Amino acid sequence: MEFFVTSLLNGVSYGLLLFMLSSGLTLIFSMMGVLNFAHASFYMLGAYLAYTISGLVGFWPALVLAPLLVGGLGALFERYCLRRVHKFGHVPELLITFGLSYLILELVQLIWGRAAVPYGLPPQLQGSLFTLYGTTFPKSRSFIMLVALLMLVSVWLLLTRTRIGFVIQAALKHPEMTEALGHNVPRVFMLVFGGGAALAGLAGVIGGNTYMTEPTMAASVGAIVFVVVVVGGMGSLAGAFLASLLIGIVQTFAVAIDYSSASALRAMGLDITPETVGFPLLSLTLSQVAPILPYLFLVLILIFRPKGLLGTREE
Repeated sequence: MEFFVTSLLNGVSYGLLLFMLSSGLTLIFSMMGVLNFAHASFYMLGAYLAYTISGLVGFWPALVLAPLLVGGLGALFERYCLRRVHKFGHVPELLITFGLSYLILELVQLIWGRAAVPYGLPPQLQGSLFTLYGTTFPKSRSFIMLVALLMLVSVWLLLTRTRIGFVIQAALKHPEMTEALGHNVPRVFMLVFGGGAALAGLAGVIGGNTYMTEPTMAASVGAIVFVVVVVGGMGSLAGAFLASLLIGIVQTFAVAIDYSSASALRAMGLDITPETVGFPLLSLTLSQVAPILPYLFLVLILIFRPKGLLGTREE
């Protein structure tokens, strides 16, 4: 029971961090049809900016200022770079965001160096929140869960209960009519892109000190974010939430389980070893294959349900 509860809590916290990171990418794609290859770089930038700001004024101001700065940089990139190539189609959009990811990586290494920076938790988030079955659950992971849930509720209320949300949805479905009513549709798209980047920056602020802030952090989560978006359904915020939790829990349990196919067969009473059958893959444990499980899930989703779990957008 202790193993199950601990792994479940760790999986949920990791899944909610993935959701924080993927929600911005989902919003950008659902509103603009742009797959932002630099999205994970905004996550990394949020962590590094929070590290610098927290050293000057503390963590809690950095929790607000760093995402705003990242969002502002994202909005400027959309206004002066992405908008100029948008009319040429998806390939130039992918290429320019791909180039931006490498530009951010090089700038981070020039400014903060190639080694990890000592971006630590504030005193309020250090230690354990509670003890369950003899296992402590850290405050930092609980804080990730809280912020992710608050962000989900806030984004949902913004899009479905406010005038700004109605304008955003109208600009997506009927841009000409929305512009005829006096709304600046390009500005709406700029704010959407900046908001998506800010959400990635927020994930970096609370994920950077919980895990590690280093130049490879964008590459380590970049691929998994696209897996979440595709599995959940391109453009579906609810799908991204479901896929994030599913992938986070499955991968956490897989890492914690140290069983191989050979041990499972022996538990069933079959005297089979990798040496006797000449198949060494039987000796691989589930924890060893855990990193490839999300990508296996991605392949299966694309084969049997190309729109994703809750996807409705057709591209």
